[in-house]
Amino acid sequence: MSTSGSSAGSGPLYIGVSTKMYLGYRESLRWLSEVRSIVDDRPGLAAQESPVRVFAIPSFPVLEPAARILAGSPVLLGAQNCAWGDGPLTGEVSPGMLAELGVSLVEIGHAERRRLFGEDDAVVARKVRAAVEHSLTPLLCIGEPDRLDAGAAAAFCVEQVHAATDGDAELLHRLVLAYEPVWAIGADEPAAPDHVNAVLTQIRAALGARCPLIYGGSAGPGLLPQLAAANGLFLGRFAHDAANLGRVLDEAMLVRQAGAVAPASSSSSRS
Repeated sequence: MSTSGSSAGSGPLYIGVSTKMYLGYRESLRWLSEVRSIVDDRPGLAAQESPVRVFAIPSFPVLEPAARILAGSPVLLGAQNCAWGDGPLTGEVSPGMLAELGVSLVEIGHAERRRLFGEDDAVVARKVRAAVEHSLTPLLCIGEPDRLDAGAAAAFCVEQVHAATDGDAELLHRLVLAYEPVWAIGADEPAAPDHVNAVLTQIRAALGARCPLIYGGSAGPGLLPQLAAANGLFLGRFAHDAANLGRVLDEAMLVRQAGAVAPASSSSSRS
């Protein structure tokens, strides 16, 4: 999955959803089928140069049937995590196996993995490298844990990226960065658009326009048109209703067709 040439004003917008562990097995299959229908109903998403790229990230046991449900559609299949290798890693899932299953991107470094499972910068870096070695695109989650001003938040995120790539600038073009302020995950409202735009602008200035920068954290309809500095949205529980995903995809298509982001009112739901 190529991520080169992305900047806020050009290149595709990435719109994706993780189900985390909110949906059971059958619920996940139903949701994936609905996502397939939502995307199929929007032929513009299937164009070779579509301005919007859609990704879906279900839980591990669902990946094999998910690949079958999404086969032939433009929806990119993602995984919620990966191991840093294979072999004696009981209970883990290797990036090589994910690639075999048809996964194209893998979420790494989510705040919940860091906080609940003790994944530090060194672990995240090993996973990023392993994913890239198996031709997977790391969806690297970054974000400040507490409310900070935009400059401090951006500096924190840039340091997370440097740690995750071991300072290897060549890895940057292999990533999609998901800016998720930890304090906004699951909140009643997303981070203020002015804050998000300021943080993303400063991250891009520090790293260069080498990879897409998307926003996640209680994101919902009406938000994307306000995020001039974002290359898309990483949606949560709001989009577990596939019809809501369709609303955001329609917004994304309008944003790209307009060629610029215009102010709009915001509404949201918890991620």
